[in-house]
Amino acid sequence: MTMHIHILRDEADYQATLADYEAFFDNQPEPGSEAGDRFELLGLLLAKYEEDHFPMPADDPVEAIRFAMERQGLSQSDLSEVLGSRSRASEVLNRRRALSVAQIRKLSREWRIPVQALIGEPQAA
Repeated sequence: MTMHIHILRDEADYQATLADYEAFFDNQPEPGSEAGDRFELLGLLLAKYEEDHFPMPADDPVEAIRFAMERQGLSQSDLSEVLGSRSRASEVLNRRRALSVAQIRKLSREWRIPVQALIGEPQAA
């Protein structure tokens, strides 16, 4: 069933579009196909809504990660799955280790954190 794509005006629109978008995660459509265009449009709508309603902390990757964790109901355990180990997640959150380029890409893709927020300068602990 195809949902009508429209501007997201409230949290209900956001949640419905997020569910529609996430349905593509296990089987991402071919770019340029009708489904691929829909996937991309949904992502753009979600990004715009999030940018307007949940501004990401600037200049601090750790705060950007913590913000995303809070907003998406994720835990340090979820972060360890993305980063590869519990110790790596702890080191990043405690500012003892910087994110690698591969980790930045993965966090941006999987948690929809803007790359710019993840490459900022971390604040000293």
